[in-house]
Amino acid sequence: MANMMKMLKKAASMQEELMKVQGQLAEKTVDFSSGGGMVTATVSGDGSVKRVRIDPKVVNPGDVELLEDMVLAAVEGAQKAAREMTSAEMSKLASEMGLPGLPGLGM
Repeated sequence: MANMMKMLKKAASMQEELMKVQGQLAEKTVDFSSGGGMVTATVSGDGSVKRVRIDPKVVNPGDVELLEDMVLAAVEGAQKAAREMTSAEMSKLASEMGLPGLPGLGM
């Protein structure tokens, strides 16, 4: 019974720590640029797109398709960087708690 209580306390502690880390990640952001820096996307650790910046020199009515491709590339790159940041933080947390990596949690 004592082992069961110990496990329950550890699980509750892990859940609190996980929620804390997820909150911290939601506040962190990563940037990714495409088109040689002409388009930059900023994504938070929870995957939300926070900002897209476009260099005014790129806006040309004849190049809308190119601009759309650059925006898409910047957003996809920033989302990938955010996933990598989240995975690294979750792996670090699992390691600190003595747990093996957990693929379903991005670890």
